[in-house]
Amino acid sequence: MKALVTIGLLVCSNLFMTFAWYGHLKLTQYAWFNKFSLFGIIVFSWSIAFFEYCFQVPANRIGFIGNGGPFSLVQLKVLQEVITLVVFTLFSVVAFHSHIKPNHLVGFFFLIVAVYFIFKG
Repeated sequence: MKALVTIGLLVCSNLFMTFAWYGHLKLTQYAWFNKFSLFGIIVFSWSIAFFEYCFQVPANRIGFIGNGGPFSLVQLKVLQEVITLVVFTLFSVVAFHSHIKPNHLVGFFFLIVAVYFIFKG
């Protein structure tokens, strides 16, 4: 159960993180957003990133084996990175109409292999 809660929190965290990091690029299509200075955009993104931390910190605390969770520190980091790439890929396809190319699929395959080896031990 703690594994599912951890993964769910990491997914929520990464949704906020991806929008904080890249959402401002999409929002430039709105005139009101283009009035922000660079500093304003940074503050806007940081205000979203706050919610990322509201999910990320509990995910790590609940999931960490040292706190009774199922994952080692390395496993938590690898989970977070893989979730980040999945969320980012979906975001880029939906929001920016990006295309997944064969080299991306090869890279994803190697990420799956990396996850296998990290969790094998």
